[in-house]
Amino acid sequence: MQHEIKGAELLLKEDGGLREPGFAKKLLPVYRRSDIKANPLRIKEWDYYLVNNEHYAVALTVADNSYMGLDSISFLWLDEGRERTVSRMQLMTRGSKKLPSSSAAGDVTAEGKDYKISFRHDGGRRILEFRMEQFADKQPIHGTLVLTDEPEESMVIATPFHKKTHFYYNQKINCMRVQGKVNVLGKDYEFYPEDTFAVLDWGRGVWTYKNTWYWGSASGQVDGKAFGFNLGYGFGDTLAATENMLFYEGKAHKLHNIHFNIPLRNDGKEDYLKPWTITSDDGRFEMDFIPVLDRAACTSLLVLESDQHQVFGRFTGKAVLDDGTVINIENLTGFAEKVMNKW
Repeated sequence: MQHEIKGAELLLKEDGGLREPGFAKKLLPVYRRSDIKANPLRIKEWDYYLVNNEHYAVALTVADNSYMGLDSISFLWLDEGRERTVSRMQLMTRGSKKLPSSSAAGDVTAEGKDYKISFRHDGGRRILEFRMEQFADKQPIHGTLVLTDEPEESMVIATPFHKKTHFYYNQKINCMRVQGKVNVLGKDYEFYPEDTFAVLDWGRGVWTYKNTWYWGSASGQVDGKAFGFNLGYGFGDTLAATENMLFYEGKAHKLHNIHFNIPLRNDGKEDYLKPWTITSDDGRFEMDFIPVLDRAACTSLLVLESDQHQVFGRFTGKAVLDDGTVINIENLTGFAEKVMNKW
C-alpha cells in the first residue's frame, strides 16, 4: 500500500527530516526553506512549465540550485523533429531568486540584460511571459501564454533520500488549458485551449550528489475529456509512494510502479529515437511510445555533470482508472525522459 498524505502540516521536522513521506492529491505539506537543516548549497528549487499541442511546444525553466541559477527557454517544432533551447546561468544564487514556497501563490521573475521570464498568478489563471533577444539565428523570441482550467487534483509527493536531511517535495499539475501566442524566427505561433495543454513541474528539495531519474508526462483529450498522466522513478526512497498517477476529468488516480523500456544499440547504449514501451507492475498502464524528437543536452564542468534526454513523441495504449475504467489512448503527445545528474 502507498501512503497518502491527507493533512496540512509542516513538510519538515525540527531535525530537517521529512515529517511524512508519501503522496497527496493536493499541495498539503507546507514547505519553508528556512526549515532545511542540510548544507545550503545542496538546496534546489525550480518551476518548469511545458506547453504543447500536437505540433509545437514551449518549455520555460527558472531554477535556483543555490550554487547556480538557470533560466531557460525552449521552442520545439515537433512535426519537424527540431528544437532550440537557450539558457542563462548565474553563479552562487543561494536562494536569491526567491522562488515561492507554494505553487498556489507568489510570482516568479528572472531577467538578464537580454531576456526576461515571468510566471504570474492572476485569479485562477497563470500567465507566462517571456522574451529573449538572441534566441535563434540572432533573432528574438517573445510570447505570452495564459493557463486556465487548473484541475482539482494533481500529483504531490514527498520523497526522502538515504540522508536524513535530504528530500524532494514535488508537484506536477497536468491538463491545464492554454491560450496565447509565441513569436520566434519572425513567425507567430498561436496556441488555443481546444488542443493545447500545460504541465507545471514545481520542485523544492535537498538532493544527493548523484542521481538518475526517469520522468514521463502527457496531457490532452480522450473522447473530448481531459486526460493526462505523470510517471517517474529512479531516485530517492519510494517505499512510501511513487509519483505515478493518472488524471481524468480533474481527478487523480494512483498507480504503483512503472518501467521505461528504452531500446538499446549494439554497444549497449540507449537508442532514444527508436520505439519504447512503458509498462506497469499491475497492468494498469501499458503504452507504446513513438519518439519524434530527442531534446538532448550533455554538459561536464569539473565535478558537475549532466546527461539529459527529454524525448517527445506519441503514446498509444491503455490506462486503467481506480474504478477499473479502461481509457484507450491513441497518439497522445507527450514526453519521456532519462536524466543523469552529478550536481
